[in-house]
Amino acid sequence: MKLAEIIMSSVPGGCIPTPYVIAEAGVNHEGSMDTARRLIDEAAEAGAQAIKFQTYRAATLASRDSPAYWDTRKESTRSQYELFRKYDKFWKGEFEVLKRHCDSTGIAFLSTPFDTESAVFLNELIEVYKISSSDITNKPFIEFMCDFGKPIILSTGASYLHEITEAVEWIEAKGNPLALLHCVLNYPTEDRNAGLGMIPELHRHFPQHCIGYSDHTLPGDMKVLEIATLLGARILEKHFTHDKSLPGNDHYHAMDKKDLKRFWMNMERALAIVGPLKVSAFASEEPARRNARRSLVTARPVRGGARITRDDLTWKRPAHGISPRDVDTVLDMTARVDLAEDTVLQWKHLE
Repeated sequence: MKLAEIIMSSVPGGCIPTPYVIAEAGVNHEGSMDTARRLIDEAAEAGAQAIKFQTYRAATLASRDSPAYWDTRKESTRSQYELFRKYDKFWKGEFEVLKRHCDSTGIAFLSTPFDTESAVFLNELIEVYKISSSDITNKPFIEFMCDFGKPIILSTGASYLHEITEAVEWIEAKGNPLALLHCVLNYPTEDRNAGLGMIPELHRHFPQHCIGYSDHTLPGDMKVLEIATLLGARILEKHFTHDKSLPGNDHYHAMDKKDLKRFWMNMERALAIVGPLKVSAFASEEPARRNARRSLVTARPVRGGARITRDDLTWKRPAHGISPRDVDTVLDMTARVDLAEDTVLQWKHLE
């Protein structure tokens, strides 16, 4: 299913759906087209349904006086403007080339615009607009992107409920299909601060919209994304790199292709364990139903023609006779024949 279709569809009943995974390459290409193509190839190989880049110019994104909000032990640049200047070389032509490479590789192309100029040219390349958590209060920019008439994905990092509600109202007023991604704006996010309980809460507050999760925890065993899926996240987004050992803001907390493959392996097992979302006995339990449940059994000899009383009955395994659930019916009946003690009662014994 395409991403736009997931955003516009209701949650399927009867099972936990397989999540749609967006590999957030961001600017981990670091200005190299060869690296960008490699990220696309490795994301597709590992099973991501989409890869997402970021499109911006430092001059339109951050003022020169813009302090860091990341772990400066991992990325020493202390100015957002200076950091963004390092990686803002890709523009319309480069993204057109990357879109064609995604098409040939079989993975969806996405990129988050951070200004109106990039939002305009990306309209020809993307089926869904992604709005960063940092722009959740940017009403004019949100409305500008809504006017393209495409589905919107909005991350909710560092937001209070009233701020999310306000942004949702702006988007709903424009009529765009919407997905909300729970997100925590720490780079990296400690597992204990992942706040995955917000996923079912977003479902509760915004039941009309698709809910997902944008993850900034360290990849580790990939359990965070697995738990997010089980809590109802239909879209998963996580930073993606070809080399986690590289310096820079988005490499050390990103997943690589091995991590993503591990996630799919874990997810396959988890979904098999969860099974269908309905209450029913399994065929494998039939021996237990037949042999571990009980039947009504005579507690003493009963003469033919005698009415059955409570004192005549007990209940024992196996469930090859009349079920104890039918005890009231049995107490209105009489024995057709003499019944020895410890007889597993059958309907043919009674009238």
